Amino acid sequence: MTQTSIFIIRKYFVLSAAILGAWIVAAQAPLHAQSADAGFDAYVQSLWPKAQARGVSRATFDRVTAGLRYNSRVVALDRDNLGSPPSPNTPIPAFAPYKARHVDAARINGGRRVHDRLLPLLARIEARTGVPTSIMIAIYGHETAYGQVTGSFDLPEALATLAYEGRRRSLFEPELIATMVMVERGVPRDVLKGSWAGAFGYPQFLPSVYLRVAEDGDGDGVARIWSSEADAIESIGAYLRNAGWRAGQPWGVAVNVPATFDRAAVANRLTPTRCPRVFERHSRWRSMAEWRAAGLQPVSGRWPDDDVQATLLEPDGPGRTAYLLTGNYRAILDYNCSNFYALSVGLLADEIDR
Repeated sequence: MTQTSIFIIRKYFVLSAAILGAWIVAAQAPLHAQSADAGFDAYVQSLWPKAQARGVSRATFDRVTAGLRYNSRVVALDRDNLGSPPSPNTPIPAFAPYKARHVDAARINGGRRVHDRLLPLLARIEARTGVPTSIMIAIYGHETAYGQVTGSFDLPEALATLAYEGRRRSLFEPELIATMVMVERGVPRDVLKGSWAGAFGYPQFLPSVYLRVAEDGDGDGVARIWSSEADAIESIGAYLRNAGWRAGQPWGVAVNVPATFDRAAVANRLTPTRCPRVFERHSRWRSMAEWRAAGLQPVSGRWPDDDVQATLLEPDGPGRTAYLLTGNYRAILDYNCSNFYALSVGLLADEIDR
């Protein structure tokens, strides 16, 4: 998944309580809460040349598109979820309540159970990808509550609806065609179920991401991220490896910042071009040795190696727990460009490891 795509995905299906609620409501509602639209069928059929150019056969195109109908429920969820874009002056909420909801006893205990049950497999995947077992499990837990909430919308129908609706056709139309490529390559049509925003399987990949990074973790020759935990976790590891994960480095460390610390001296003067409200909160990069010399102290545990580079983030402001974040934190942000998401993944992984 490209960095741009994963930023967009954050807006659609981070497993916050609100979106989990939306999924539950959607699961209870008819999948075909449609409105009639005479142009929808014509739009879908107009995609044949583009699908053919991607190597999709006519038989596969017909199989994927047969029976698709405009789904007004998908559009309603999309519009409700997007809302109004935040202005630069909109206050960012506190991290602590988000952490309490996402690094809770259910996710911690569930993650430990999954981790223990899959440990031999996880160890092999970690050896191949360099990504710690607990990080992969933490993402699995955040995305789908360890496989319990994966979405029940027909993926081609949801993607076709969003593409036809038009506001983000440049995102959703290629994803619709990617579902056809998946079926052409052997993915069963009937497993294409997921969120209203087009993500599916245990790791909640978009179809294009599945085609790019999904891997076979159990050796049966198919990357079945919708039913095989081995395939899903291997694919999460592959995603993070491709995003630049460095084996042997932590994602970050919680620290206390002294009251006399000069924040202006480390303020980031760069203007972020991607996820500005995420990256503008990070300080300049400094080595762990430099941060320690500036008086920062770990909340618990030990410092990473002195030469590891990190940025400072104080999600709840001065006087509260802060974090020194390594390049591996950026790999988690590539999966979902949200500081709250990435922090909670790292903290959940730490709890799973205890």
